[in-house]
Amino acid sequence: MAKFKKKHRSESMRLQGYDYGSNGAYFITICSSQREHFFGKVSQGEMHCSDLGKCAEQYWLEIPKQFPFVKLGQFVIMPDHMHGILIINKDTVVATVVATVVATVAATEDTGGGFAGDKNPMFHDNISRIIRWYKGRCTFEMRKINKGFTWQSLYHDHIIRTAQSFRRISDYIYRNPKKWGQSKS
Repeated sequence: MAKFKKKHRSESMRLQGYDYGSNGAYFITICSSQREHFFGKVSQGEMHCSDLGKCAEQYWLEIPKQFPFVKLGQFVIMPDHMHGILIINKDTVVATVVATVVATVAATEDTGGGFAGDKNPMFHDNISRIIRWYKGRCTFEMRKINKGFTWQSLYHDHIIRTAQSFRRISDYIYRNPKKWGQSKS
């Protein structure tokens, strides 16, 4: 960090030392660039998705197909962002098989990992990889509809640690369209 003197980099918002690929529930918020209303509009407390919003929903629903160790909790697409809960459970047989296949393929390829080597988060089944896949897949498809579509570069995550917190966050997501005119979050 001293090399850049905090001019070109910001500190990570992630919990230092935490394995974001470990089993658990994660509350995710992803926003469009400049909070532009790409995904539709809220009318009378209900979200009405545009074609881009439908695309955002479709690819969120495809996350468990791409990452079999993930289950989806409550989620909502809003005009300028989306909220969702991702539940990682790598204790399944499917996840074990997928991990074995990925490890076998990785062992036969010279993947390098760039400056991070084998610490590159994109080589691991974690939240970063899932969100990168989601945003990339959405962007590819959404730009076929609107060439100007972009996401904010970062996303927000929160590790859900208790059943009470899980219920509270699920309720918050569910009620988000009804509260749109009040707080826009």
